[in-house]
Amino acid sequence: MWRDSISALDKKRSRILQAGGRDKIEKQHKSGKLTARERIDMLFDPGTFVEVDNFIESRIDDFGLDKKRVPGDGVVTGYGEINGRTVFVSSEDFTVIGGSLGEYHSMKIARIQDMAYDMKAPIIMINDSGGARIEEGIDSLSGYANIFLRNTKASGVIPQIAVIVGPCSGGACYSPAICDYIFMVDKIGKMFITGPQVVKTVVNEECTVDELGGASVHATKSGVTHFTYKDEQTCFEGVRKLLSYLPGSYLEKPPVIREKEESTGKKSLLYSLNSLVNRRSRKDEMDRCAELTEIVPDNSRKAYDVLEVITRICDRDSFFEVQKDFAKNVVVGYGRIGGRSVGIVANQPMALAGSLDYDASDKAARFIRTCDCYNVPLVVLVDVPAFMPGTAQEHKGIIRHGAKMLYAFSEATVPKISVIMRKAYGGAYIAMNSKNMGADIVYAWPGAEIAVMGAEGAVNIAFKRAISESENKEETREHLVQEYKEKFMNPYVAASRGFVTEVIKPDETRKRLTAALKMLKNKQVAPVPKKHGNIPL
Repeated sequence: MWRDSISALDKKRSRILQAGGRDKIEKQHKSGKLTARERIDMLFDPGTFVEVDNFIESRIDDFGLDKKRVPGDGVVTGYGEINGRTVFVSSEDFTVIGGSLGEYHSMKIARIQDMAYDMKAPIIMINDSGGARIEEGIDSLSGYANIFLRNTKASGVIPQIAVIVGPCSGGACYSPAICDYIFMVDKIGKMFITGPQVVKTVVNEECTVDELGGASVHATKSGVTHFTYKDEQTCFEGVRKLLSYLPGSYLEKPPVIREKEESTGKKSLLYSLNSLVNRRSRKDEMDRCAELTEIVPDNSRKAYDVLEVITRICDRDSFFEVQKDFAKNVVVGYGRIGGRSVGIVANQPMALAGSLDYDASDKAARFIRTCDCYNVPLVVLVDVPAFMPGTAQEHKGIIRHGAKMLYAFSEATVPKISVIMRKAYGGAYIAMNSKNMGADIVYAWPGAEIAVMGAEGAVNIAFKRAISESENKEETREHLVQEYKEKFMNPYVAASRGFVTEVIKPDETRKRLTAALKMLKNKQVAPVPKKHGNIPL
């Protein structure tokens, strides 16, 4: 009896694994895509994935398909471990009814969302779907609503990561949009509300699928996606890497990842070797930090790559940039300092001189709020001349978008540390986590310039009459500029008024940040009793 029932179970399992049929699986591979289960195997630690609701079948009652019952209903759901930590997943199966979303397809996703929420563990939602299942009508649309509702409920509670490895169109786009992060694979990942044919019909505009919603478009122009990869393998490696910086939920702190140190205290050969390695490591860090004065010119008009600063301040090879191809005038991403996860926000002088525009403000604000959700401390590297001027910026709503960044920094309760490297002018200085905006610690390098505006602009306004009446206007202007810098723009003025915690040498930056993060690790701020704030969206 048991033999027969076990044999029947094996047959059912085999049918589930081949639900799409070999022809469709081969077609999936020929298109350069993996199957739903192959993606899961690539994502999770070997042997840890457990599938749930695998016997659920599709239910299509019309179009002559009422007898068609496909196991799994086009999505694989379950849980497993990534780097030893529990993570939940839904992976749409394009080989089964085109991965289209029907009643039971959406029910499986909603259930795994509920499990992730209840267990306070991250969820990864892999999208490869033809969209709403037309045959199921309103049941399909209702299914999307159930998913969106759970995305919103879990927002800020557990990390939610969307992976686009196929089509994701229409209403399906909004689940990834609510998630914390979106990964896309170039050439195969597509996201758009309406396809090229509808665009052609409605607005008489011709475009290809890639031009409309390809990975490159969303990485560089729309800012919809956060990470773009050339293939699925590197994409899933990126997902695993991102999770290493984040906790399982808002109730935890991010994992600390650093080399193990010898703690026995015994003067063994191993201890001596470890001590030698640690001394060399400290010397290497000092050498790396000493390069900061060479990387950052003392002339505030000269550009440099702030990524060179970030890589020397963070633990070696630990910086993981977010949205690197969008709004390049600000750099955001995760790194580690002394093994602790940190969120880096930095002005990039290589693009727009590091000014803040409406896209950069959005990019930074979203990242700041994500870090605050998941207890990731913020380290802010400041070299900012202004909010970007011009009619284009004003008409695009830079006031509203810039306010998002101010709001995000003010609202964040995680440890917040700023380092003013060179320029910190006007409203942009305030927006970049200034002391009165709630920064716990503000460091400034000796050549930092902190003022309402640059010396040249200030002198032209404040001493306009004196300059115009001078016999040698250029000499007078130059003298007044130098005097203004000495009296008002050096960091010691700000430090004397408590706006700067300490003036430090560039090569002391990493050491100071490490100590500050250790000191702030138990920071707690009581929540304000209110329903929620009203961020200027």
